[in-house]
Amino acid sequence: MKVILCGGGTSGHVNPALNIAATIKKRCPDAEIMFIGTKRGIESTLVPKFGYPIDFVDVSGFSRKLTVKNIKAAWHALTSVSEAKKIIKKFSPDLVIGTGGYVSWPTVKAASKLKIPTLIHEQNAFPGVTTKMLSKVVNKVCISFTGSEKFFDESVRNKLILTGNPVIVDGMSKSEARQKLGLSEDEPYILSYGGSMGADKVNELVFELMESLSVPLNIRHAHAIGRVGFEKFSGIAKEKGLDKKQNLAISEYIYDMSVHQAAADVIICRAGAMTLSELAIRGRAAVLIPSPHVTEDHQYKNARLIADAGAAVVFRESEISPKLLTDTVADLLNNPNKRRRMEESVKSFAMPDSLDRIVDEAMSLLK
Repeated sequence: MKVILCGGGTSGHVNPALNIAATIKKRCPDAEIMFIGTKRGIESTLVPKFGYPIDFVDVSGFSRKLTVKNIKAAWHALTSVSEAKKIIKKFSPDLVIGTGGYVSWPTVKAASKLKIPTLIHEQNAFPGVTTKMLSKVVNKVCISFTGSEKFFDESVRNKLILTGNPVIVDGMSKSEARQKLGLSEDEPYILSYGGSMGADKVNELVFELMESLSVPLNIRHAHAIGRVGFEKFSGIAKEKGLDKKQNLAISEYIYDMSVHQAAADVIICRAGAMTLSELAIRGRAAVLIPSPHVTEDHQYKNARLIADAGAAVVFRESEISPKLLTDTVADLLNNPNKRRRMEESVKSFAMPDSLDRIVDEAMSLLK
């Protein structure tokens, strides 16, 4: 069996594809899997680290204003389908799966033109433009939230299957994760990140938190700066002397994120759909700072749903301050019973069989 996966731009699209690939390989060890991405996206470095071959097409997104960039994007939208078709013909897959991002458009569109079975997965409650367009040509659309159906045209709703987000459930306990990271059972551990591409506001807040809480109290704290802004913020970390502190680990990207999530007492992060699904599977208390730069403010809506259930603390980027973040994290670290209640609440949002559901639907297209 040969499978092409495509999803790119950020880890929120790439990690679902990698998790689906791993599940397919687990079921079918002889399966041949390749990826199609863009050279600019994080998939260009992330996918090879997991041992999969990747080829590239040139495609970019549209902005909401009439600009020269949009003319270029329109040209790429046309030419990238032809590029993807050449790659697909050469590999000759039995199945093509898209997990979002601009690169899913040409790859899945080309596969449908070639009459190859296709499936796409939408991570967010509010589907992206690419998903909506492709829903008209694919065989199946996997969605992650009840209620997402209303955002699709009625003509494609018979293709929608509720599966949840594809998070790998490794069963690693907090104790096992801490042992792997060299942490003792009872020492506090903070994990923070603003997404694979980074977030200036989150980086700024976290550095202030490190200076006011993590460093003075010698709390173990790992932070991922992200791809965009890494040079800038790693420089700031050096200026502040944070890179010299033994209790701090500051990096561009955390590749064994599931281990760090399982080990953490408190997680500070954005509120992307995959991130929230990971928190639910791991059962971790979190301070959520939703990105204000997303369609329909969907990160805040996702975060509010979790927070209203008592499963997280949420602050809009415009209202949070370094002191507020420090006070909130300190409160959570000092109140283990409060953390435990949050951990139990967030677990109620978990769909631990999501990957099996998605791969079942994909495999059914081959029969």
